Amino acid sequence: MIITTEYITCEYTRTSKLGNTHSYFRKKTIIILRCDSCSLIFNREKGLMAPARMSNQVYHVCSNCNVKQFAQSKGVERRLIWKMPVSSLKTLDHL
Repeated sequence: MIITTEYITCEYTRTSKLGNTHSYFRKKTIIILRCDSCSLIFNREKGLMAPARMSNQVYHVCSNCNVKQFAQSKGVERRLIWKMPVSSLKTLDHL
């Protein structure tokens, strides 16, 4: 789940052809996320994420969790919902 977006400024130095050093600044966009598996708060750079994954419609998993195990558990949950008979008395709130 996306919580917020922050900006950080990084300072870099480069050396010109004549040997002079110049400092310059770059602004990075950091996205603060909450892991959907363990609820840990972590951050990622916006440039390293695919644009399609920058919504709350997609699951976000931190580097401490096993991504494949999380995906398998979500697949089992979806399969149970699709195999549920129509005549069941469960409402959408209980799914």
